[in-house]
Amino acid sequence: MPILDVEFVLQAGQAVPPGIAVAIADAAAAVFQTPQGQTWVRLHELSQEHYSENGGGPEPGEQPVFVHVLKAAVPHGSELEKEALALAAAVARACNCPVENVHVLYEPPAAGRIAFGGKFLR
Repeated sequence: MPILDVEFVLQAGQAVPPGIAVAIADAAAAVFQTPQGQTWVRLHELSQEHYSENGGGPEPGEQPVFVHVLKAAVPHGSELEKEALALAAAVARACNCPVENVHVLYEPPAAGRIAFGGKFLR
């Protein structure tokens, strides 16, 4: 049941490419090894005007992609590191951007906190 909220920082006039949600969902499902229909992706756009980094921000053409991951259970230690690296690489390939521009944030485990159709995931 991984749910990914993916936020793109975009320059004026730039748009998220068509089909990118499917590409990211398929790439993430390969990393998580989830069956069809079990990895969900929601896209969000953030204008470059509403994003900054200290010291001037990213170079033109190097906009970051933020990936928030919600899973029933989150691996620990080296397994989490391995998964995060694989996910960042998969999203970078899907988005055709450098892996250094992909930033992954794991949310707390969702088991017992998220309900599908009103029924809590255990």
